[in-house]
Amino acid sequence: MAEAKPSLPADLRCVLIDEESIRERVLALAAEIDEAYKDITEPLILVGVLKGSFIFLADLSRRLTIPHIVDFIAISSYGNKGDKRGEVRLLMDTRENLAGHHVLIVEDILDSGSTLSYLTKAFKARGTKSVETAVFLDKPARHVVPVDIQFRGFEIEDVWVVGYGLDYKERYRTLPFIAEMIPEN
Repeated sequence: MAEAKPSLPADLRCVLIDEESIRERVLALAAEIDEAYKDITEPLILVGVLKGSFIFLADLSRRLTIPHIVDFIAISSYGNKGDKRGEVRLLMDTRENLAGHHVLIVEDILDSGSTLSYLTKAFKARGTKSVETAVFLDKPARHVVPVDIQFRGFEIEDVWVVGYGLDYKERYRTLPFIAEMIPEN
């Protein structure tokens, strides 16, 4: 049965990635992660970067077959108006002790690379066995800081997107697809 095209609010231009494409890609990413970590002896610690990664992390973690633990961290790198501030601030730390564990940072979108670079360095300094990254969306045109991505969902153009965890002023986060916002004047 074909999915009906969603009716979009006036400030959304179009659906960039539909629900079915997201489902298929998350399933494929879970299989890649299962394969990459199949030989580890302790649970993999998935660290979701709040708030944007929560839907991606939930879907991904339910499809993993390897033992894993889910944890969260909250980082601030945007101002109240959605502008980049250029600084990364830790708002909430993980509850799990990451030392001696393999860690997979799960992020909604790779924009400048500042957040993932900061977290990768911080987690390695805690004595982890490894720190890798799983990014749902990647915007290569926006990269400022080089970051290795081991698991990438989709590469997109430099457009403002919402849905599947990503928001605009706390709106549209729970859309089941990725949509492009019409820029404000």
